[in-house]
Amino acid sequence: MKGLLPTECPTTPLLDIIENPTDIRELKRSDLKKLSHEIRCYMSYVLGKTGGHFGSSLGVVELTVALHYVFNTPDDKLVWDVGHQSLPHKILTGRKRKILTYRQINGLSAFPKRTESKFDTFGVGHSSTSIGAALGMATAFKLKGANNHSVAIIGDGALTAGMAFEALNHCSELDVKNFIVILNDNEMSISNNVGGLSKHFGKVLSSELYNSIRSAGKKILSSNNPATKMAQHVEEHTKSLFVPSVMFEELGFNYIGPVDGNDIDSVVTALNSCKKFDGPHFLHLKTVKGKGVYEAENNPVKYHTVNKIEPDMNVIKALTFSNVFGKWSCKTASQDSRLAAITPAMKEGSDLIQFAQLYPKRFFDVGIAEQHAVTFAAGIACEGLKPVVAIYSTFLQRAYDQILHDVCIQSLDVLFAIDRAGLVGADGPTHHGLYDIPILRCIPQLVIMTPSGAKETYRLLNTGYHHRGPAAVRYPKGSTPDDLTNFDDLTSIPLGTAAMLREGKKVAILAFGPILHNAKKSADELDATLVDMRFVKPLDSDLLKKLVASHELIVTVEDSCVKGGAGSAVSEFMASENLKTNLLHIAVPDKFIEHGTNQELYRDLMLDENSILDTIKKYMHTLNLQEPGV
Repeated sequence: MKGLLPTECPTTPLLDIIENPTDIRELKRSDLKKLSHEIRCYMSYVLGKTGGHFGSSLGVVELTVALHYVFNTPDDKLVWDVGHQSLPHKILTGRKRKILTYRQINGLSAFPKRTESKFDTFGVGHSSTSIGAALGMATAFKLKGANNHSVAIIGDGALTAGMAFEALNHCSELDVKNFIVILNDNEMSISNNVGGLSKHFGKVLSSELYNSIRSAGKKILSSNNPATKMAQHVEEHTKSLFVPSVMFEELGFNYIGPVDGNDIDSVVTALNSCKKFDGPHFLHLKTVKGKGVYEAENNPVKYHTVNKIEPDMNVIKALTFSNVFGKWSCKTASQDSRLAAITPAMKEGSDLIQFAQLYPKRFFDVGIAEQHAVTFAAGIACEGLKPVVAIYSTFLQRAYDQILHDVCIQSLDVLFAIDRAGLVGADGPTHHGLYDIPILRCIPQLVIMTPSGAKETYRLLNTGYHHRGPAAVRYPKGSTPDDLTNFDDLTSIPLGTAAMLREGKKVAILAFGPILHNAKKSADELDATLVDMRFVKPLDSDLLKKLVASHELIVTVEDSCVKGGAGSAVSEFMASENLKTNLLHIAVPDKFIEHGTNQELYRDLMLDENSILDTIKKYMHTLNLQEPGV
């Protein structure tokens, strides 16, 4: 394949005749390799136009083709996990003509989505849900007397999460026959390279001869026959010499593999075997993340996602909020040996790369295990160290119980650096960080901070770090509105103090986070007071009382959801203090927000600067408040 992301659409004669998986099943088996090559070429072209998850999708092309070739989809159910493996699946399931709308506003979702296609059997944006969902489908088939197959495809580290093992464990209690778990092991997951001997043994284990003998043996040897236990004992221990199978066999699965997941013929053979013989089966595939593209194969972390090709490639890279956190963590760790950084598989995204290099003994990537990350941090805090948990807002939700019970009830000294707060653009409703404020705000003793820019992020991280007890700093994805050059300034901000940036009349605008910059136009045109609130909890109560006494309208602006957000906190405070005033909350409405660029979403949600101004003006009109100069 020439070039990482080709700018010209490749020639794909075989792919062009595929309108849905039925067309795949009409191909000769010998055509599947050529089809896989065409998909890989076409997918690289598409991602050059749209951006998106790259390496994972490249690695599962053969698997995707084989699944739709062997199984009668959508009657047989495929559950993808994690969802960013699903681009080849979308191309093959009637969405090729719309694929250039992938991750664009009003276009195809970045992840499987039930409302988008009947072939998307389960919506997924987070990881490790496939086994539980597919097991539920298999159980439903059994209850209905149906013979459909249910297949969970799990990979890219998703098997490290606890709920994946909970589902595997539950399977042992259920008598489901047509249930298959496929581990896409691309060396970003649980297994090391097992070598040529194991590959050979994998071919044996997936062969029809082996499974025929195994199946016949089970029928001949009754469960009461002493020879049965002997046969099982010999089989398990023989296999354990070659492959990591015993754990899955103990859970009731027929382990098959490792199989070369990028060899289409081997994958088809293995899947046919799983389909023919009673399960449940656990099929272990070894794949190459970024398969077919040299750069992606050799740097799978960097090419996990790619940006679309822009006309001007000479844009200076701006400082991001994640960069600010990375700089702060390194600087603070250089002065305080108590700091330990913890992340659930987000080292690169949270910009902890340099920290991991400088302080490897104090850096812990726990894998896709958010619950464990928080409880692990709580344990570290119990012994007097200072853990900092770097986690995306959308993934923080998965550790809510641990935040409440393991950290906050015990008043442990843990700082949460919540990245990707607010809208995150093209990844859509499963990834928008809109719910961290509502779910955290009700927890006693937890400090919640919303910096508006680079300087404020740096100072509030320090504030949270030196606070004795649980604290959270939430900040968005992307570049900061201001620059930061002095990384030696580790001063803190007094707890619960806001900053009045502009003093005006009649209207006071209280901004939480970077959306402050969208509210400046309103403050200037309306001669309004503008406040950078900084803290959601505790609020600056003294300033709020003064503003209520001196203004006729209080406006809260935030990029969190309107229900239970920072604006709600202001309302609750005023009610508790019996403060009477007019209130207007500008926030994300009470609905799930689809994908698109942040600029498009802000405009559609009326959170851009012009919409904020129009909203305030309209509300002032209902109150008969005159604008300046009117």
